[in-house]
Amino acid sequence: MFKSKKYTFYLLPFALCIFVMLTACSVAYTLKDISIDYNKYKTIKINFIDNKAPLINTQLAPKLNEKLQQKIVSQTKLNRTTNDDAHYQLSGFISTYNISTTAISSTQAATNRLTVGVHMIVKNTLENKTDEFDVSRNFDFSANKSIDEAYVQLQDEIVRNLIDEIFNHIFSNW
Repeated sequence: MFKSKKYTFYLLPFALCIFVMLTACSVAYTLKDISIDYNKYKTIKINFIDNKAPLINTQLAPKLNEKLQQKIVSQTKLNRTTNDDAHYQLSGFISTYNISTTAISSTQAATNRLTVGVHMIVKNTLENKTDEFDVSRNFDFSANKSIDEAYVQLQDEIVRNLIDEIFNHIFSNW
């Protein structure tokens, strides 16, 4: 009986120290380094992203618009408006949507690549500045699939990657 009290005597402070160390220390990683002065910037107008690519996917532009608006509303304090005097005005168009062969096995294509590019225009009306930039991403898929099948499989990844890059360029100074 004496031995168990001895172990309890040492075990309890040790467990308490471990508990304090684990709960007192926290490490937070975040990529939400949004650099907006909310005292200065309050509104944003998001115009429709048109599809001007030579090859048009009719589902892509509406999906990009919807997800860009959702991301801006959920991750910033900016208020959406339809007024032309908004502090930020976003517009753009899908400039690239094409397919190329990236890997060939024996006599036929094994892997195809879908390249999607978006040209964005960001107008800062308070500072009278306009920033234009291009975002382009490649997405590989099996050559056994049609472009429509590949898009269905890749659409969430395509939209998420493009929206993240657009958002980071505008609001995180990437």
